[in-house]
Amino acid sequence: MESLSFLDLFQGIATLVASEPKIMIGRIFLMLLGFLLIYLGSRNVLEPLLMIPMGLGMSSINAGVMFLEGGKMGTLFVDPLMSEASDLVNIMQVNWLQPIYTLTFSNGLIACLVFMGIGVLLDVGYVMARPFQSMFIALFAELGTIAVFPIAVALGLTEHEAAAVATIGGADGPMVLFTSLILAKHLFVPITVVGYLYLGLTYGGYPYLIKWLIPKKLQGIDMSGDPSPTISRSQKLIFAVVACTLLCLLFPVAAPLFFSLFVGVAVRESGLEDFSNLIGTTFLYGATFFLGLTLGVLCEASTLLEPTVLKLLLLGILALTISALGGILGGYIMYFATGGKFNPMIGIAGVSCVPTTAKVVQKIASDANPSAIILPQALGANISGVITTAIIAGVYVAMLR
Repeated sequence: MESLSFLDLFQGIATLVASEPKIMIGRIFLMLLGFLLIYLGSRNVLEPLLMIPMGLGMSSINAGVMFLEGGKMGTLFVDPLMSEASDLVNIMQVNWLQPIYTLTFSNGLIACLVFMGIGVLLDVGYVMARPFQSMFIALFAELGTIAVFPIAVALGLTEHEAAAVATIGGADGPMVLFTSLILAKHLFVPITVVGYLYLGLTYGGYPYLIKWLIPKKLQGIDMSGDPSPTISRSQKLIFAVVACTLLCLLFPVAAPLFFSLFVGVAVRESGLEDFSNLIGTTFLYGATFFLGLTLGVLCEASTLLEPTVLKLLLLGILALTISALGGILGGYIMYFATGGKFNPMIGIAGVSCVPTTAKVVQKIASDANPSAIILPQALGANISGVITTAIIAGVYVAMLR
């Protein structure tokens, strides 16, 4: 047996040493970022179901780089560029996340599963009770999705790439994945990773944005006295069926996501408890867990250190910031239009991560005024934001595909 050197035995360290300086620094940074995501998830600062597997995957993929055939560096996790069926069969026994990536991730199926689970959790009665108010707020909270498109084109991205990254402004992870997969498949890995990273990190910053721009007196406006009609289960089911059919008719390119969302709503409102539990727990939690895990292992330094990725990082945070500012602007317009009876914080709930942003504004309202209740109105804007994001993504895909 030939004598082995230290670097021959420990190839993760060997590939780190042999990498270009920027790749080496990038790998170390992403390993540490993975640790941070796990810590923030475990402390419930960020969503633990997504961030813990994502952080561990990010650390593992950047640590577990080895020398493959021909001296090429790679891992035994996922190869995003593999497309041939024979390649999949040959490598499936070794790259243990490759089947999940190929059969559910790279074709958008996992986004549909997540949307189906979200649908089971949605009570569309909040939207139906205040349809115009909710949709008005949601439209303002999509400002980043619209404004970042021309900015991205001006920075040198193609229209397809610009539309894909602009979708991050809708703060809807599955929609970012789905749109980038259709419009910019060559960038869908970094765009999706950037989108999900920022969805977690930006929500930590939204409370500060609210406190800077909305006085505490306005934060504590109570809306529990706002009368709303009672919406029956039958009415909600009819709404789900009609809205799904109409949206699929208008935007067939996004029909799988509309169908997935509203089939979840239909199952909920039909009283099918067994199916609700299956979709809302097993499907949603399982899909979210593997989504986080797969996203983590896609965060390889060589993938994320491409020059274009820096633009994606900047544009992603810009899109989410503009959307938040647009939502607050819409909230202020409603505040003045109602003579000071509307809590302007509800505007940021139109940024459509259900129910995170709605919970954020309710918590801040409770801190400012313990008796303040704004959650129903915030959830109406939140759910309208999901639908509006899907519509705008459908418009982008229809126009550019």
